[in-house]
Amino acid sequence: MPATDRVKQILSWYSSDNPGVKTNLARMLNQGTLAGTGKMVILPVDQGFEHGPARSFAPNPDAYDPEFHVNLAIDSGCNAYAAPLGFIESVSDKYAGQIPLILKLNNSDTLAKVEQPCSAVTGSVKDAVRNGCVAIGYTIYPGSGLRNQMYEDLRQLILEAKDAGLPTIVWAYPRGAGLSKEGETAIDVTAYAAQISAQLGAHVIKIKPPSAHIEQAEAKKVFEKYKIPTATLAERVRHCVQSAFNGKRIVIFSGGETKDTASLMEDVKQLAAGGAFGSIMGRNAFQRPKAEAVKLLHDVMDVFKKAG
Repeated sequence: MPATDRVKQILSWYSSDNPGVKTNLARMLNQGTLAGTGKMVILPVDQGFEHGPARSFAPNPDAYDPEFHVNLAIDSGCNAYAAPLGFIESVSDKYAGQIPLILKLNNSDTLAKVEQPCSAVTGSVKDAVRNGCVAIGYTIYPGSGLRNQMYEDLRQLILEAKDAGLPTIVWAYPRGAGLSKEGETAIDVTAYAAQISAQLGAHVIKIKPPSAHIEQAEAKKVFEKYKIPTATLAERVRHCVQSAFNGKRIVIFSGGETKDTASLMEDVKQLAAGGAFGSIMGRNAFQRPKAEAVKLLHDVMDVFKKAG
């Protein structure tokens, strides 16, 4: 489809990138129900690796099959589908060209309880190209003692991906011994994670919806001095988007843990009101029966479309 003014504006923010990277960004922005709006809803299914098969798929046994997920992404009109290597390889040939694929290049499991989390690299840029993917994904854990290793690995992968014409989506999930459990979603920490991701060269940034908690004493003084609004989720989202180059990087928010539909939709409305570019929704979608999941994703997309 011809590029809309909004998509052209977004692509102009990535002026240092080559035409291949911009083309693949445009493929995601011009796909599905939200095509041309500058908004994105992505279906991510890395939970089998991250949380285990039963915790991820038992609520909806159809979800044990990798084809369920890619079909859900297609039928609901998502902008893209993201998954680790195994899931991508199992569908990339049969569904070639039907939906943009994102290869998640690193993953972790819940079998070891560690204070300094660091995901293993489980795929490569070559794997992404071989499977026809339009982007790579990578998780960083700001707050972990091993964060610098992840930052350095990410920078190298971003350079490799750019050479292959692929943009990078960064999952920025603060955690580790440097943070309290409450601090993992604190507004100051979440916004900081968005800034770090943008500085490392992320094209799309995925973060969790931030809470009103402020983790760092130094940050608390600044939030209070300059009266940065944090009372509502919409206000906190607005600050996170502002923290990613004043809104000149695509910032999308995770759906989080499974919740009832009413609560989920209220969160989505707040995300849209705060200027989020969209949502990346996994468990809240694929743990539901297919028809119910499609309706939910359509409803989420409608909120972002109406927000403009």
